[in-house]
Amino acid sequence: MHRTHSKFSLVTLAARRAREINSYFNQLGEGLGTMVPPQVSSTSRKPLSISFEEIAADKIVGVEMADYEAIEAELDAEMLNEAADEVVAALDEPTAEAESVTVDETPAVDEAPATEENA
Repeated sequence: MHRTHSKFSLVTLAARRAREINSYFNQLGEGLGTMVPPQVSSTSRKPLSISFEEIAADKIVGVEMADYEAIEAELDAEMLNEAADEVVAALDEPTAEAESVTVDETPAVDEAPATEENA
């Protein structure tokens, strides 16, 4: 309990980490390697028990939501800038398709039959 300022934040931290551990175990066969594995060796197979053991071993530390949101916003901005740079670079590169397209620039003419009223 001394690792967080309330029981609620302890349970919230453990639940979030348990979800991450569960996602890690679910993606093992896919070879993605994007999730952080459990940080302690445990005899328990339940993600929530493992997350409490990690918290007790000081392997997982709670971060205030304001700090977390600021870090997340900064990372989102970086990712957005990188994506925008890639789009701009892709637009600047001439493609083979664009060079091979020809445009017929002859104006369209109305071919209405000539009548006495039109003449």
